[in-house]
Amino acid sequence: MRTTISQIAEVSGYSPATVDRVLNDRAGVRSRTRDAILQTAHELGYFGLASAYGPPEVEMDFLLPAGDNTFMLLLRKFIIEEATKYAGIKPRLHLYEDFNPEHLAERLLELQGHTDAVAIVMPDHPSIREAVNRLVIGGIHVATLVSDLPSLNKIGYVGVDNRAAGRLAGLLTGRFLRDDREHDVAVFIGFASYRGHEEREMGFRSILAQDYPHLRIRDIVQVNDDRERAYEETQRLLMNEPPAAIYNIGAGNQGIARALRDAGASPVFIAHDLTEATKGMLMDRTLDAVIDQNPRVEAREVIKLLASAVRGACEPSYPPRLQVVFRENIPVV
Repeated sequence: MRTTISQIAEVSGYSPATVDRVLNDRAGVRSRTRDAILQTAHELGYFGLASAYGPPEVEMDFLLPAGDNTFMLLLRKFIIEEATKYAGIKPRLHLYEDFNPEHLAERLLELQGHTDAVAIVMPDHPSIREAVNRLVIGGIHVATLVSDLPSLNKIGYVGVDNRAAGRLAGLLTGRFLRDDREHDVAVFIGFASYRGHEEREMGFRSILAQDYPHLRIRDIVQVNDDRERAYEETQRLLMNEPPAAIYNIGAGNQGIARALRDAGASPVFIAHDLTEATKGMLMDRTLDAVIDQNPRVEAREVIKLLASAVRGACEPSYPPRLQVVFRENIPVV
């Protein structure tokens, strides 16, 4: 049975709320308190200690997009860091630059017979879903990470509710543009083939149509998570009638921000994922709000999910919480 937050709180002597903040890696907790809670969590088996699971070693593969996407760089870093906290976890990272679905399916099938568990961040495509199902039939445990895939015999999904994230972005945009005049909005999409990006766009459109009909999506720009392309596309938008707001669904924030600074433009700008770069954009007011998911928590939870499945235990999928970060509440990391 999984160790609960209440059990950790009872043994450590801290409140469940404080334990929840520590386990979800949120700010506002003293280092001494954080260390004590983490130590208790380890002793109770929350992180999958050998005493709770025992051998054998688990070989775990992670297939993630390559490139300089800051969020993905953090996710890779935290996967390795979190894996070291678990007894008997052997992580391997596989980075791909080729987004061809058939090629990605081939890379997945190459893992047959060479791993116990796989976590993937991949586009939604029938070839990829079929490859995953073949891995599962072969006895490999698979989980989706950050962006979910439907119709899979997977163990679970670890990531935020992306449709809710898109609706949250629409709500923020509508609240920043509160007058009833019509306004044009530009939406930047990373990769439309990512289900998570598609769901964010759906959520954004949904709440604008429902609650803010005076906001019109004038431009849909796909930048393939390329900051230079995002820079060029933002320049193009600003040369004509600048939009009143920009919502960036994926990566490319640095390119958008550079174009806005060069032009001296200041539309409402909503983006995802708190990084050192987006912190700087919040501080200089180029960016109005960041909708954050926690890559460290996601890395930890997918490792727990897969390790428990390989070792015959049952671990529920864990949805990390969405957090809105403004200039005034940037957490101390």
